[in-house]
Formats: sequence, structure tokens, C-alpha cells
Amino acid sequence: MLTACSDYQLVVYERESSYAAELMERELIPIDANHFTFTAQQDVVGQVQIVRARYEDTFVDFARAYGLGYDELVAANPEVDPWLPGEGTLVVLPTQFVLPLAPRVGLVLNIAAKRLFYYPPVADGEPAVVETFPIGIGRAGWVTPTGVTTVVSRARDPVWFVPRSVRDEHEAAGDPLPRRVPPGPDNPLGHYVLGLGIPGYLIHGTNKPAGVGMRVSHGCVRLYPEDIEYIFNKVRIGTRVRIVNQPYRFGWYGTDLYFEAHAPFDEDERDWFNLLLPMARSSLIESVAGSEQVIEVSRLNSIAGNHRGYPVPVVQHGNGLDAYNLRRVINILATGDTERVTGGVVTAGDAVAN
Repeated sequence: MLTACSDYQLVVYERESSYAAELMERELIPIDANHFTFTAQQDVVGQVQIVRARYEDTFVDFARAYGLGYDELVAANPEVDPWLPGEGTLVVLPTQFVLPLAPRVGLVLNIAAKRLFYYPPVADGEPAVVETFPIGIGRAGWVTPTGVTTVVSRARDPVWFVPRSVRDEHEAAGDPLPRRVPPGPDNPLGHYVLGLGIPGYLIHGTNKPAGVGMRVSHGCVRLYPEDIEYIFNKVRIGTRVRIVNQPYRFGWYGTDLYFEAHAPFDEDERDWFNLLLPMARSSLIESVAGSEQVIEVSRLNSIAGNHRGYPVPVVQHGNGLDAYNLRRVINILATGDTERVTGGVVTAGDAVAN
């Protein structure tokens, strides 16, 4: 098995047609789950959605079709079998996001959420734009580093020069790797590579898309083939790249304060239990709308402990939290059908309003 990344060399290679075109033809995406406009006061974008599974669906299928990672779907649906959801099962699509706490420019990667956020330049007077995509990141022992850097190189159809550390690991496991892997189906870098100013680390495609959204790499960042193609064509050398590790994020949407929780990595030694309430209070102080609101601490702790990975309100202006049921856009796929057949809203208890 060929994994990881490092050095590369540009070689021309005839690539297959983009999978994104197939998704568009199948009309599987009910609302845009990757591209959003937002205001300067807005921290939350998107909407949580729901699909009804067919007998042949798996979380890998849903992840690729709806611009999500496998781990995101598992976290949002802890009681659903990811490999056999079951005919008619409602599956939550966590396609709402609290933007990372970072300057909204260039590329921002939140490795805790396993997502990349791209803030493209816009003309004066135009609304700000963010585009977000799932990423595969470094597994335990090969952690993707945090910090600020830039894109220093770009290449199509690279050759992979396998790092010695990776060759040693595979050789010890009885799976020796060559020193050089040419472009093609066995190349784990895929068809597009962005080199970072952090030596040895890349943002690239993959020949194993099912690993996107998981901790599977030797430190580099992987995207779906169609996503890296899109980013590659947008991003230029010199683009700022900021990599953060923010498992817990608070953010405002209108007068509501949302909280998004991801499971911290095992190697993350920060004392999150004692940091959460000060973080929430800081968010309240920063907003006039929330200055007189009170945080329900038990709700905060419950969300933090469940790690569902999508935003949930912890303060609602003018609405009691007890009356709150998370409203989700629903895209019901009929049994054995790939076409969108109806839309509506789902509240707690799976009551569907068409």
C-alpha cells in the first residue's frame, strides 16, 4: 500500500475525467454544502441536512456525494451502522460549520475538524466567500503540524519520492516500497500537489478517496480528487496557509451563539474541560446581541462530551433552549432511486414536513 508524501517531480500524465461531473449529473446535492457567502459578523455557514438511506448506501458513499469526510458522518450519526445504515434510515449530514478562529484569508485548515476552509479574494463591495472541503490528515505519530506558512510550489501529476522514514516503516511491516513512484493509479499524491513552506508537507489528492476525512496520512493533507483539482486551479504560489487545531468552536449566527464540538486528539494535552466556559463567555462579551444572555452549562458540557461535529445553539435570543429542536433541510432519496424527490424540514423525533 502506498501512502504519505514528501518530495515530488512534475511529469505529464493523462488523467481520468472528474468525478465531480458525475455527481452533478446525478443531482444528488440538495443544497450547496461547500460554497458559502457570509458577513463580517457571521461565524456559522451552511445548514445541517438529512438524507434517507437506500439499502446499498454506505457512509463512504454519502461522504463523497455530499462533500463530507467519513469521520464527520460517524460522529454525527453514532447509532447508525456506517457500512449498513439500512433501508429508510435517516442519516444526518453535518453540512453546517463554525468557521475557524483565524484570519479569513487564503487557506485555513482546522485539523481537529478535518476540514479545509478557503477564503478567495473578492472584489470591493462583493460579499465574503468561504469554500470548505473535507481533508485527510496525519495519523497518531505522524501529526499534521500547526502553524502559518504559504504555498511555495504547485505541480500536476507529480512523481512521489518516498521518504526514507516511510520506506523503513513499510519495510518493517513486510510491505516494502520503491524509492520512486511515477504518476498513475498507484501514486498516493493523486494528480495535483500544493507544496507548503513547512518542509516535507503537502496538500495533495489521493488514489484512495475513502481515506479523506480520516487520520490516515504521514502528516500531509489529502483531498478528494475533485476538490484538490478545484483548489489547485484557484490557489497560487504565495497564498497564506494557516493550520490550526480547534476541536471546540463557538460562533454567532444572527443573535444565536452556536457551539461545535469535535473529539480532541489523544495527543492533545490542553485542559479543554476548564477552557470551555471561559471560551463561551468570551464569545458572549464580543457580541452585543449576547451580552445579556446566559449559557446553560449542562448543555455546553453535553455537547462537548458527545462530539457530534456540527453546530448546536447554546444561547438563543428570545427563545428558550428547552423548546429548541434542531431544524434540518432534508433531501429524501426514494428507495432504489438516485433522484431528489422531495424537500422539507426535520425536527427532533423525525417528524417530516413537506
